Amino acid sequence: MLGWGLCMTIGDLIRLLSDGEFHSGQQLGERLGVSRAAVWKQLRKLESLGIAMEAVKGQGYRLAEPLELLDGSAIVAGLPREARGGVTRLFVEEVLPSSNQFMRERFAQGAGHGEVCFVEQQSAGKGRRGRTWVTPWGRTLMLSVGWRFESGIAAMEGLSLAVGVALSRVLEAHGVMPRLKWPNDVLLDTESGAYGKLAGILVEMSGDAAGPCEAVIGMGINVDLPAAFRASIEQPVSAVRDQAPELSRNQLAAELLGELMPMLACFEEIGFAGWQEAWNQRHALAEQQVDILHGERRDTAIAEQVDASGNLWVRRDAERWKLAGGEISVRSRS
Repeated sequence: MLGWGLCMTIGDLIRLLSDGEFHSGQQLGERLGVSRAAVWKQLRKLESLGIAMEAVKGQGYRLAEPLELLDGSAIVAGLPREARGGVTRLFVEEVLPSSNQFMRERFAQGAGHGEVCFVEQQSAGKGRRGRTWVTPWGRTLMLSVGWRFESGIAAMEGLSLAVGVALSRVLEAHGVMPRLKWPNDVLLDTESGAYGKLAGILVEMSGDAAGPCEAVIGMGINVDLPAAFRASIEQPVSAVRDQAPELSRNQLAAELLGELMPMLACFEEIGFAGWQEAWNQRHALAEQQVDILHGERRDTAIAEQVDASGNLWVRRDAERWKLAGGEISVRSRS
């Protein structure tokens, strides 16, 4: 019992406190096999993570509202047969520096292909252009998928855009109608009428330009964001439960893999052309005036559509040119 108690995690404590009942420090310590002092230390850690608790003298503690923790068995059980065959291994971690880093290390160990890593919280998660991706515990869906391709990095053009289409299709089945912002963002209407960021996608490639290469497809999806957290973010944000309040995180995880795994299995053969029309149908900035940021340079143009390679075409007066990702960012001027 003592040996297990030494391995007590935040997730163990959250599971006990999520049943709606009050638990005293002594009861929690007995259930977890640790001292009351150790329980108190972990309770204070929950508060530092922004997890609201109720404390009543003589009764104990409970979470102010339940948190649905990720459950690997439930996710696997919810996978369609085609997707289940593509998943070689599934990890559910409580805390990692980065799920993408975790998958890169799996590839370095000779594994990685078809593997999926979910994580409750990242301590050093990154988005495009090195931006930090900060999320509250248990309120998002953060995952990375590893996939090995044989045709070289060039054949993977538009992969992040196709991933955005896959997520959109899953959400649309639940009445959530996201829009896609080139090249890596998924947006959703907010109460103010502006788009808020719902999800970000980060695809990292390594390997041969013309031969075998490895892709790590990372996603961070806001599922249920507390008001205090939203207020701390400098940009408009949105969450899945803004429009689908009953959607389970584990169900969303299973359905997302149900779209992603078959897509990855055929992407090398079909290329982004197979998802081009679907992406353009969800294009958030089509025919809008946008700012194009590339380092210190800023241009203004009208956004057109994406081509079969995932490049975004823009125009200004009689001039047209394409944007090919990398360190380029596009922002609406409206």
